[in-house]
Amino acid sequence: MTATSSADRISPKLARIAELARRSPDMVFTTLFHHVDMDWMREAYRRTRKDGAVGVDGQDAAAFADDLEGNLRRLLDAAKSGTYRAPPVRRVHIPKGDGSQTRPIGIPTFGDKVLQRAVAMLLEAVYEQDFLACSFGFRPGRSAHGALDAVRDSLLSMGGAWVLEVDLRKFFDTLEHHHVRDMLSQRVRDGVVTRLIGKWLNAGVMESGAVTCPDEGTPQGGVVSPLLANLYLHVALDTWFAREVQPRLRGRSKLVRYADDFVIVFEDEHDARKVWEVLPKRMARFGLTVHPDKTKLVWIGPPRPPTGGDEGPPPRTFDLLGFTVFWGRDAGGFPTVRTQTCARSLTRALDGIRAYCRRHLHAPLAEQHQMLSQKVRGHYGYFGRPGNIVALQRFVWEVASIWKDWLSRRSSAGVLSWERMREIEKRFALPAPRITRRKVT
Repeated sequence: MTATSSADRISPKLARIAELARRSPDMVFTTLFHHVDMDWMREAYRRTRKDGAVGVDGQDAAAFADDLEGNLRRLLDAAKSGTYRAPPVRRVHIPKGDGSQTRPIGIPTFGDKVLQRAVAMLLEAVYEQDFLACSFGFRPGRSAHGALDAVRDSLLSMGGAWVLEVDLRKFFDTLEHHHVRDMLSQRVRDGVVTRLIGKWLNAGVMESGAVTCPDEGTPQGGVVSPLLANLYLHVALDTWFAREVQPRLRGRSKLVRYADDFVIVFEDEHDARKVWEVLPKRMARFGLTVHPDKTKLVWIGPPRPPTGGDEGPPPRTFDLLGFTVFWGRDAGGFPTVRTQTCARSLTRALDGIRAYCRRHLHAPLAEQHQMLSQKVRGHYGYFGRPGNIVALQRFVWEVASIWKDWLSRRSSAGVLSWERMREIEKRFALPAPRITRRKVT
């Protein structure tokens, strides 16, 4: 199977589904899964990550590929006949935020990932025509940097604004299944698709050898989960804000959402406080909770002149998608909106460097250098936004310092001096900081 053969064969189908959904926004699709054939399954397999952790059956991508055609055929036949049984997801916990909390991640089996990808491709062709421009997460051609750029553009066009930074408590764990089914049925009522979605929602979770079946939530880590999450907030938040809230506001406003992370930018403080008041009630209708302590309203802009004897609000900051956003000045001294690596992101990245150095303390220098360089380039790839060069310089200096500290533990000769470290760096230099993201104008 070549990388393009399956894609070429199914692309006309995807285009037809998307065009029909675009031309008929009120249409309900009652037959979709008939489009899924072996070419579709091969393309779903091609799009599925091969380097992920294994699920409860222990089968990795290589083992699945040993009988690729047979495994794909069995998945397709079971899905169409209704006999497919969604296996439990394996739950693991990863650090969240500053590391004091963890986030549960559900890992499906590899075969389940392939089938979820096949269904996600169908649903994406439909819902990409419905989702609004304010949504940036887990969508083709959109990214976290697009969301950051949208926030920046809104703040600049308003000359500074009020930003409502919203935190939804345990979003993926609290999605109510009946709402998911109702939202899905407004556009898709294909029996095979809805049956599979129901099985994935009700699939058990295996943790410490025990299987539980939660009656709400969708596992983070599932292939179809991000699309279902986008659909949930498309109904609960995006369309509500665009159709019911914005027409009633006095000033300009902008909602920017990446999955369950979102901020709302307001030109008028009264508008911001009014929405802040009603938002928790709206979210509660869908079983969601706005975190009262982590949700805040901040002014992002130049210092405001006093009015009525009161001093204007001081400029503030907020964190979004790993960056701290604030009002500052560009290299030419002109006012602008700046983004720099937030403290939590830097700490988390450096903790990852420490963990690698600890696990590979006695690996050859060349091997350590290769992996550390890969991690540093990956950091630049995401955090290399215009105006963030100082944070990148600090990061690579900290990486070198951590590397030096762990190299000092390789023998009883004592602490490795910086002079000796400089000699090592001449042979094994870490990548220099660089801006990797296109400058936004």
